[in-house]
Amino acid sequence: MLVREMSRQECEDLLARLAFGRLACARDNQPYIAPMYFASEPGHLYGFATMGQKIAWMRLNPLVCVEADQVLSHTEWSSVIVRGRYEEFPDIPEYSNRRQQAQSMLEKARSLWWQTGVAAAQTRRDFDRDITTFYCIHIEEISGRCASHDPVEHSWPLAES
Repeated sequence: MLVREMSRQECEDLLARLAFGRLACARDNQPYIAPMYFASEPGHLYGFATMGQKIAWMRLNPLVCVEADQVLSHTEWSSVIVRGRYEEFPDIPEYSNRRQQAQSMLEKARSLWWQTGVAAAQTRRDFDRDITTFYCIHIEEISGRCASHDPVEHSWPLAES
């Protein structure tokens, strides 16, 4: 298997293709990670959630990390890590354009973009449309690695037992 670093453009392309990853945040030195759907554009990831632990923690500590990967086989995979800063778009007039931009981006990235957040709130039995949150992760660092088949490795004879 050959592993190599991905360019920033390759990382951004993978994020745009996948639109799904894991969001890590922390509070009081305790990490928390949750799956997330997102829409991406260079320098930003947009998300939607209902009020819960993830949003509460990011409000307290806006430094976050997002991981997204595509695994085709144990020798063919790509993984991107984003370090960034959370910004919430409150439902107030000053943020209406940002909220609309986030919603528009999410609609393009995934049908039923809102479904996961609403379902999570319903399982907590606390769904209220007033607690929906649009947010942005401002990408401060991005890196990635990918693996592919090594033609030389596959040409080696198998060891006999």
